[in-house]
Amino acid sequence: MNLSFETRHGIAIVHVDHPRIDASVAIRFKDRFREVTRDAQGDVILDLDQVEFIDSSGLGAVVAARKLLPAGRGLELAALQPAVDRVMRLTRMNTVFPIHDTLDAAVRQRDRASD
Repeated sequence: MNLSFETRHGIAIVHVDHPRIDASVAIRFKDRFREVTRDAQGDVILDLDQVEFIDSSGLGAVVAARKLLPAGRGLELAALQPAVDRVMRLTRMNTVFPIHDTLDAAVRQRDRASD
């Protein structure tokens, strides 16, 4: 599972560089998320632009990733592909996670919130 990390305007961003978050990669996703966010500060935006498919194990992994963050830090989702967006809405995960249409929109909103 390839995840990359960057900071933009002081905002932590994790890019998922894999087309699927499913049972075959869920544990690696959680482990890698923990590694890349270990030293990050503040909320994290999870960039799902490359993810074309997510199953129930993948949903569980994303929820677990949120729980890996220290208290007071949140996880937001950005750039969901149509199939992933559909799953998030059907499972009502859109009520759990703030979801942004694009990564740039997420960064702009977080940047404005910190002003």
